[in-house]
Amino acid sequence: MNKKLKVGILGGTGFVGQRLVTLLEHHPYFEIVVIGASKNSAGKTYYEAVKNRWKLNLPIPDNVKNIIVKDIYEIEEISSQVDLVFCAVNMPKDEIRKIEESYAKAEVPVISNNSANRWTPDVPVVIPEINDEHLKLIENQRKRLGTKRGFIVAKPNCSIQSYVPAINALMEFKPKKILVCTYQAISGSGKIFSDWPEINDNVIPFISGEEEKSEKEPLKVWGHIEDGKIVNAVEPTITSQCIRVPVSDGHLAAVFVSFENKPSKETILKLWKEYTGKPQLLNLPSAPKQFLTYFEEADRPQTKLDRDIENGMGISIGRLREDSLFDYKFVCLSHNTLRGAAGGSVLTAELLKEEGYLF
Repeated sequence: MNKKLKVGILGGTGFVGQRLVTLLEHHPYFEIVVIGASKNSAGKTYYEAVKNRWKLNLPIPDNVKNIIVKDIYEIEEISSQVDLVFCAVNMPKDEIRKIEESYAKAEVPVISNNSANRWTPDVPVVIPEINDEHLKLIENQRKRLGTKRGFIVAKPNCSIQSYVPAINALMEFKPKKILVCTYQAISGSGKIFSDWPEINDNVIPFISGEEEKSEKEPLKVWGHIEDGKIVNAVEPTITSQCIRVPVSDGHLAAVFVSFENKPSKETILKLWKEYTGKPQLLNLPSAPKQFLTYFEEADRPQTKLDRDIENGMGISIGRLREDSLFDYKFVCLSHNTLRGAAGGSVLTAELLKEEGYLF
């Protein structure tokens, strides 16, 4: 059996950090050896640091309870103990950029859950089933950083992972215009209902920065490599509205799309059913067996019923029909803290390992 890679989680006391801790508890590739957080948590055991703010319905894993939390700025010490880090810190973007680059320059691969480095031209923003070829940028990034092992790979915004996979399966028909409205769970803001009583019986039609991410990040995911950086796709044009709704987990998207070459409904359903990516071909531990699942029922997918499909790593689709303004409309759903955040990062790390980037 291969020796497990040693993992650090930066921001391990927050919501996404807690998800990472639970996902890595029995992982076949990775073992948590370091948890980093703010100075307020540093020096405490992980159990002491999170016992009064544990947000998941799962217990705190025994394998991390007694790990002494380190200050994330102990970069040299943490880097000496790990083979890679997951970064899920809650800090100003400028500080996140600096700290992620500092770890990379200390020869530690960084898998980032943050938006800070998503627009760095040589940082891949990866949905593993869609644009695994963007990992080739790592060699160019290493040259810029002057590293042999260290690099940064970012996970895209959680909201785009509800609908971009469904569109990606249809790219041969050249989608031209997309309108999407996302109905996003409160866990996307790092909260549970007890933290946010104002959300009960309420809908908030604004999420700061989310619409810009929803409209622009897919174009980097769909971009191509040129001169050692990503050149964004120029189409499709995307417009969005992002709305916070009173559900715990799961981002639902109402999608409208027009194509240069309009496919038939039967073709769309066939392509969704048959779509696979590199994680499925490599049989990665966190990969969903069925990436895209279409529901024939008129009232599916439903957030509460379907967000956990394929252990929260699958994408659910339903209500495909022709539209009076666009070619088609349909509904998509993804689990935002699993596929959209922590689970997506773990899947990316698995892909990096199998592709030889975590040597």
